[in-house]
Amino acid sequence: MKKLSPPFFTLRVAAGSAAPPGGPTPGGAQALDFRRLILPHLDGAYNLARYLTRDPVLSDDVVQDAMIRAFRAFGQFRGGSPQAWLFTIVRNCCRTSLAGRGGAVALVITESGLSEEAAAEISRKADPSPTPEEEVQRKETVGRVRDAIEAIPEPFREAVVLRDLEELSYAEIAEVAGVPVGTVMSRLARGRAMLANELLPSARITDDQSRSVK
Repeated sequence: MKKLSPPFFTLRVAAGSAAPPGGPTPGGAQALDFRRLILPHLDGAYNLARYLTRDPVLSDDVVQDAMIRAFRAFGQFRGGSPQAWLFTIVRNCCRTSLAGRGGAVALVITESGLSEEAAAEISRKADPSPTPEEEVQRKETVGRVRDAIEAIPEPFREAVVLRDLEELSYAEIAEVAGVPVGTVMSRLARGRAMLANELLPSARITDDQSRSVK
């Protein structure tokens, strides 16, 4: 589930082509560092774009744009988490693309103080050497989870993807999203609760019963 990018997804920058204005020189130390530090996170960049835009075709274009921008700006990278640095660019490119399509939606969110312990956890099962039947079931489950994640409002979806799929730390997520760590934890807890309510029948039934009592 972690790797959702197309198997032949490649950055449309030829290895021997000239660098964009202001970018590092191909074959130079900066270009080598870019390949070493940034390119390993290409799959994760696509995952993030895929979940934020909810459009596989647009996600491809967004990641191409983000990688070119990252290549041009790599000389400004001053250390820290290269994954968080790249994901910040991807996030900004997603917002720009969605705004250009008229798809940007301003959300006013009241952050709650929910603790992580209050969020329902979604269990994950290891899948060593699955049978054909198990593989079909696994794909159905992945599709169901993906649909559930995409149904979550953007701030919570972003937190769940960055933490549970891309395994960023709270501090790295805060850097990408531009919010305090406490806000990240609150969004993650609420996002996980939303997922649990969607995916776990018992959680949904309990929620429906509580509403009927009110």
